Amino acid sequence: MEVSASASRRRNNSICIKISLLILVIFHFSSTITAIRKDVGFQIIHPCKTTVQGRYLLSDDNGYVCNAASVNSRSRCCPQRGEKFSCHGCNLLSQCCNSYEYCVSCCLNPALISKEQVLKMKVAKPTTARTYSSVFDYCAGRCRHSSESVVHENAYISDFHHCFSLSSNSSAGKNSTLTEARLSGINVVVGRQGESCNSVCKSRGQSCVPNKLVVLNSCDIIQKYMSCKGSCLASVGADQPAEVVYDAPVHLNPGSCLYTETQSILSCDGLHQHTRRLCPCA
Repeated sequence: MEVSASASRRRNNSICIKISLLILVIFHFSSTITAIRKDVGFQIIHPCKTTVQGRYLLSDDNGYVCNAASVNSRSRCCPQRGEKFSCHGCNLLSQCCNSYEYCVSCCLNPALISKEQVLKMKVAKPTTARTYSSVFDYCAGRCRHSSESVVHENAYISDFHHCFSLSSNSSAGKNSTLTEARLSGINVVVGRQGESCNSVCKSRGQSCVPNKLVVLNSCDIIQKYMSCKGSCLASVGADQPAEVVYDAPVHLNPGSCLYTETQSILSCDGLHQHTRRLCPCA
């Protein structure tokens, strides 16, 4: 009986040891797995938006310009080397560049372009208008299609024909030096009542320059050439920028100057029987 009891105790001790070892093994592997899972990390890749117009260069929304072959294949970003927000080949006075990609890079500089103002701007014509989703979208579009870089609608003013400047319609708007540069070679003329800019410029032996109407379309510029005694107001009309004549009906705000927030409707042909236009002639 004693031998049987001793053997039974040994078996019980052996079973306890095995159970203890099994518990230790399970605990060891579970803690190891937990530690591995905590240490595992996946690098988050933030894809870049890039320009696609150029054959050799492109710019990304981080503000870098690079050779198309050097773009990261996963993120589509340029290597972050060289100058960020590079304005290589750009005239910072006129905010125009001789390269599309460097125009976009320069435009992205927050010191030159106001994000708040850009995101409020309208894209395209009123019937399809939307606002820009980012500063990059504005810069990529503005540098490619700038009406201020051409004259008479069929020729570039200069090699610096990629422009990104913002138009301003507030009295605290454009820097006067910048405005003078953008109006270089332009005669600003106040027309007669009910006269179109085509007629105003033709009477001087010149032609109206349509893309410069955008430059004149701000209160601070209009007030340099017109009295604007009745204030400067936002309006809608192809005859703007303009001043309402003093004998106009009261509801038209006689003496007021007018600018439009819908720049796509500006026209050299526009006229109104109760306004005098401010015209760019060359």
